[in-house]
Amino acid sequence: MGEVQFEEDVVTEEPTPEALETPEAEEQPIQQRKNGLYPGVSDELAANMQSGWADTELHDLEPVEQAPHTARRRAALSARFPGERLVIPAGNLRTRSNDTEFRFRAATEYAYLTGDQTEDGVLVLEPEAGGEGHSASLYLLPRSNRENGEFWLDGQGELWVGRRNSLSEAERLFGVAVKDVRTVADDLRGATGPVRIVRGHDAGLEAALTDKVTAERDEELRVFLSEQRLIKDEFEIGQLQKAVDSTARGFEDVVKVLDKAEATSERYIEGTFFLRARVEGNDVGYGSICAAGPHATTLHWVRNDGQVRSGDLLLLDAGVETDTLYTADVTRTLPINGTFSPLQRTIYDAVHEAQEAGIAAVKPGAKYRDFHDAAQRVLATRLVEWGLVEGPVERVLELGLQRRWTLHGTGHMLGMDVHDCAVARTETYVDGTLEPGMCLTVEPGLYFQADDLTVPEEYRGIGVRIEDDILVTEDGNRNLSAALPRRADDIEAWMARLTG
Repeated sequence: MGEVQFEEDVVTEEPTPEALETPEAEEQPIQQRKNGLYPGVSDELAANMQSGWADTELHDLEPVEQAPHTARRRAALSARFPGERLVIPAGNLRTRSNDTEFRFRAATEYAYLTGDQTEDGVLVLEPEAGGEGHSASLYLLPRSNRENGEFWLDGQGELWVGRRNSLSEAERLFGVAVKDVRTVADDLRGATGPVRIVRGHDAGLEAALTDKVTAERDEELRVFLSEQRLIKDEFEIGQLQKAVDSTARGFEDVVKVLDKAEATSERYIEGTFFLRARVEGNDVGYGSICAAGPHATTLHWVRNDGQVRSGDLLLLDAGVETDTLYTADVTRTLPINGTFSPLQRTIYDAVHEAQEAGIAAVKPGAKYRDFHDAAQRVLATRLVEWGLVEGPVERVLELGLQRRWTLHGTGHMLGMDVHDCAVARTETYVDGTLEPGMCLTVEPGLYFQADDLTVPEEYRGIGVRIEDDILVTEDGNRNLSAALPRRADDIEAWMARLTG
């Protein structure tokens, strides 16, 4: 990453954000302000940098594909909180180390309601006069000012980080009025009436609203937005399918390079899948789990620095996130040498049987917990049959004894967050009823820890999980990730075809 300098004219002190936000600073030529504000910049260089730039305003922009959907979502939000001012921030850049930042990912609530993914953006729903409906305003940072030096001297100036949309361009893209985000705090401070903000994304904005908001009221807003995402619209379903399709190709990529992973480490697997995610999407939707051998028994193994050995299993849990921030979440457990051992197959088949039972329980009108219960019953039955736990099965399930080896719930909602709708109320989610348009994972597993003395030695270090992304339909369900094989025989044939 380059230093903030031009040849020998080194900028020894960057301008403060406050300095750039003042109208006086915007109007004042840089050569009149450089002493104390931009030391080390000559008048000649400042004058040179002010001119000679082409007009790059884009005039033929079409609205983003999700614009009609985001408008409908904002209308539903407006109806839920009549007469109240609603503030939904995108979030800010986060420091990774010293003067470098993590790649920005907009807050889910903000992207869901706008289609925008710009850091520091803020959506404000302003109640209309009389309390009927809201007007939406999107607050964004304008194009960098060429006159005052912001363009090339500020660390977030466009010369350094790239062009951003002008405010008028953003209006055409997102279908809402767009204002300068540098005025949002003052606009909100001067507002009257009740205000709610989605917390946890913009500490500065929260501080500016301290005397106007309460934690309880703000949590009601966050919960509503989480529950609003329980049922996906047609745009969202299409994006989830796109994410799953890219993920399937990423799994194929991994199978093709397992020999290279054996020569290196799990990191080769992680890097291979990440390439697919960045080429076909925005990123991975979560930290990829590339767990070979006994690492497969660690539920969230994301270090991905272990050895990949022939004869072991690889548990690959990964998902591509689309450019619109919808993620897949798929797991396959693969024999690294292409063939399951007899015991590996026995355990794998039990997990597959459990997943089949779980998927069959996913249908409109069913209780959300039904698919978990169905899968757990199968696994408990097999554990009893293998002599690993004392039956009968009803006793095992009542006491939860199978959980020593099943560890986790059998699935979760899926969408813009890998664990989507996570703050929805228990009665609408975990204790709720499945409806068409819901999308969830079904992912049973068995995990025998390497140091578990309650199981025979040959079981130890074996972990198996199978996970698919299931859409609830009007008459049942659709497996969005069905293109990836699940049966043991099909897994072996698929791997042979890809590596042969």
